[in-house]
Amino acid sequence: MQMTLKLHSLPFNNVNTYIAAALFVIGNIVLPQLFHFLPDGGRIWLPIYFFTLVGAYKYGWRVGLITAIVSPLVNSMLFGMPLPVALPAIMLKSILLALFAGFAASRFHKASMAILLGVILAYQVVGTLGEWIMKSDFMLACQDFRLGLPGMLFQIIGGWAIINYLIRK
Repeated sequence: MQMTLKLHSLPFNNVNTYIAAALFVIGNIVLPQLFHFLPDGGRIWLPIYFFTLVGAYKYGWRVGLITAIVSPLVNSMLFGMPLPVALPAIMLKSILLALFAGFAASRFHKASMAILLGVILAYQVVGTLGEWIMKSDFMLACQDFRLGLPGMLFQIIGGWAIINYLIRK
């Protein structure tokens, strides 16, 4: 039996865009706090990106973009994490994730693990190159690939599950 998956592309002039983005921002505030109870939880599990992926994929790049910009800023202001020095690279990757996820959703009209793998690899590779340019330190730029593979898998598997099963409307 084929399950129907509704994907949306909410415009900036729709109040639902901001309601959805606010909910995903809250998710991107709560989830990192939970993972920060684990040693290196943020760097290993990459929780700040999770609801950006889900929001952008399910509700379009605009919801993803708002979530991508607001989440790291609010987390940094409220909890000091991410550190202000890390914000440019994290925001770059968040914005890339929102754009790649929104594009993939509009292009393929479904959420498979293979598509999400492509989205995750795309934002990580391009983001790593951008971070390398910003910081002039290749090893630091590759940190997500060195430490964050569990987080990338979490984004693929968890993102797929939430997009496909928990928010079908």
